[in-house]
Amino acid sequence: MKKIILSATLFSSLLLANEPTVAVDQVQLKKDIASAKSEKKAAEGRIKALEAQLPSDDRLVTHTELGYIQTSGNTKTQTFNLDAKAKKGWGKHIGNIMFDGQYASDNDVETKNKFVTELTYDYDFTKRFSFNYLAGYKKDRFSGFDNQWYTGPGAKYKAIVSTIQNLTIDGNILYASDTYDATTTPPPPIEGYTNDYMAYRVKGVYALQVLENLKFDQELSIRGSFKDADNYFAFSKSALSSKISDIFSAGVSYKVDYSNIPALGKEKTDTTITANLIMDY
Repeated sequence: MKKIILSATLFSSLLLANEPTVAVDQVQLKKDIASAKSEKKAAEGRIKALEAQLPSDDRLVTHTELGYIQTSGNTKTQTFNLDAKAKKGWGKHIGNIMFDGQYASDNDVETKNKFVTELTYDYDFTKRFSFNYLAGYKKDRFSGFDNQWYTGPGAKYKAIVSTIQNLTIDGNILYASDTYDATTTPPPPIEGYTNDYMAYRVKGVYALQVLENLKFDQELSIRGSFKDADNYFAFSKSALSSKISDIFSAGVSYKVDYSNIPALGKEKTDTTITANLIMDY
């Protein structure tokens, strides 16, 4: 009997002795968890601070496509194409300039003389979303328009960002002006007739790395009037390029320039196919 009582007493003592240890372990565990959370928060703050100190990609980046064809003998023609872009960053501020022009002649008679240039300023709010401001000017001698220009604010969003494909979408609210030449205005001809209006432009730029040395690019933009839904212009460029070296590539592009209400006596669609030497630097 004494042995039973002694064993029960010893067992009870052991239980009582373990209870404070369990309680102390739980308290310490909670302290360790709180300390770990605090360290994690501090580490995240340090990481963000270090990332902010990383130098941004402020390099001057250029892309130039050049095509030229000349024939002589029975036919005497010249065809010239230049498509150039440049981008420069200053932290969250990015400046872009674009020039796209074509010139052609047949037996010294000019058959094509067209160019468009755009300046764009971007301010990056995040890695994907930015505010932008656009200013563009277009001149096409054979389109019936003496000149066209447009300017206004907008926003840009990088919808897809990966090593294989990228998609950027932007939209702007514009003030636009189209000046017609005298030969394409309703009779009697009015020299410098101009149509001013509030407009919009939406644009998508897509790039796909098909193979290691083969890339597909697609650009599509639509600019139109808020007041007159039928008054709009569209531009599309589809291109394939293949790397020759780190800097040079060979490519072919197909461009479509569309005016839903063309100038008097002009076609709605103007297309251009070019083979180009491309330089990225």
